[in-house]
Amino acid sequence: MTAQKKNPNFQPLYAQVKALMIDRLMNNDWTAGMVLPSESQLAAEFQVSQGTVRKALDEMTAEHLLVRRQGRGTFVAEHTQQRALFHFLHLVDEDDNRQLPQSQVISIETCQACDQEVQQLELENGASVIRIKRIRNLNEQAVICETISVPYVLFPTLGQQDGEIPNSLYSLYERQYGISVNRATERISAESAAGEIAERLGLTPGTPLLRIQRTAYSLNARPVELRISHCHTEHHHYLSQLT
Repeated sequence: MTAQKKNPNFQPLYAQVKALMIDRLMNNDWTAGMVLPSESQLAAEFQVSQGTVRKALDEMTAEHLLVRRQGRGTFVAEHTQQRALFHFLHLVDEDDNRQLPQSQVISIETCQACDQEVQQLELENGASVIRIKRIRNLNEQAVICETISVPYVLFPTLGQQDGEIPNSLYSLYERQYGISVNRATERISAESAAGEIAERLGLTPGTPLLRIQRTAYSLNARPVELRISHCHTEHHHYLSQLT
């Protein structure tokens, strides 16, 4: 008896339901902070069992797309300061305490993407990016020098809104542009302070720095931000907790 080949595109039922729910997040049918229909309502709508819906919701909760609140229901996750602190910030003090950095924007400009931005943001040659340079302070000391690049086509008015650029950019992306960052990859290396980075951090050229290159992705796996951070780690270190 010849074994049947599996369809490589086959998805379990719960994964199909999860994909449909992610589409609703991407289309802003379900927006940040909104409470979802009950499991029974979703099961009836998708014509599946409550167990199937629950498994899809469990995965989305584990991926920080949803938040479950006992006795209140399931909500679309929001990019709050608290989430930024514990999910995306890995620089801690000598006692492993986390502190949300305060930010000082140095410049915001619209320019042609460089080769690295084209590659990491998957842009066409000649595409435009908005590039933000800022200093981030911990305990009133300049510790992080950041360059943040985003595709102009996704964030055309970034930097033009009233008031200052907020400390947590991911909440701005979500609130103003409907783009939710749900995951990021980071590449870490060592560099020596030089040029404007040394000057902005108040360091002697040649001081060791930690370089973190982060690419952030939206719900549809599109890269939406390239962030390069140079960190002075004399009194701080990078903490990664594996579970």
